[in-house]
Amino acid sequence: MSDKGKISLPAFYGIKAGMTRVFDEQGNHVPVSVIKLIPNYITQVKNQEKDGYESYQVGYYEKREKLVNKPTKGHLAKASLPEANVVKFAEIKIDNKVNPEDLGKVVSVENFKPAEYVDVTGVTKGKGFQGVMKVHGFQGGPASHGSHFHRRPGSIGNRATPARVFKGRKMPRHMGNDNRTVQNLVIVAVNVEEGYMLIRGSVPGSKNGFVKISKATKKVSKA
Repeated sequence: MSDKGKISLPAFYGIKAGMTRVFDEQGNHVPVSVIKLIPNYITQVKNQEKDGYESYQVGYYEKREKLVNKPTKGHLAKASLPEANVVKFAEIKIDNKVNPEDLGKVVSVENFKPAEYVDVTGVTKGKGFQGVMKVHGFQGGPASHGSHFHRRPGSIGNRATPARVFKGRKMPRHMGNDNRTVQNLVIVAVNVEEGYMLIRGSVPGSKNGFVKISKATKKVSKA
């Protein structure tokens, strides 16, 4: 853990641990996603003079030392984080001016309170290459014996004019594994000591996938 203190940012990265349910004060059943809180370190401070914009780079996933390559170790050494062993990096922009002294600090989640709205970004579950019935909800053809039209897409083109398939035609494709953001989710509980956060509803991604928790852009608080 860094000894340079903590810093509050409008976003941080965690791990989707799964889903469960809790009961509110009225006894209502509330489905929640469990976010495992992991250390987020400030590994680089980008400024207007050198980089053309201002933001903080954070490292948020630690592995065993032998799994961290030498360029990454050198990058962490510049931030005075030789023991962090993080292998994933992302940038978080802020509204105010960056401070070079924040290099090496740990991102705090204390500014995320219960009943606040957040936006959660993650990579959706990958479902491989799928047909039009699964991807686009096509009805399909007869299922009886003898039919040659069961799950096929049907005609996709035109005649000699224009002799091409129009852009945007619904066809079989790779499904899932996309970046998605679910907005205006409500924080139910934050337990820094136990290292978890509860967010009402489902968030993108599979179990043990990384998610970005950020302050909601459209709503300020549940009140």
